[in-house]
Amino acid sequence: MEEEIGKITHYFSQIDVGVLDLAKGSLAVGDTIHIKGHTTELYMKVQSMQVEHESIRIAEKGSQVGLKVDGPVRENDTVYKIVD
Repeated sequence: MEEEIGKITHYFSQIDVGVLDLAKGSLAVGDTIHIKGHTTELYMKVQSMQVEHESIRIAEKGSQVGLKVDGPVRENDTVYKIVD
């Protein structure tokens, strides 16, 4: 099952980092996410996250989170958390 948690607001292609606007719920290192958009279809396990250049383990609703991503993502791609 998937639960929508937010949207990608920016993508830094040179370092493969997407910025997630976490609109609801929380996200932790080790969670599996699905990033879906017009040309994006990416499933990945969260390996690392940062808020303002500080590494974090858990992000809460309302955060702007930098995520290391496994492939290109685009602004306005929807991010889903895989939940059991």
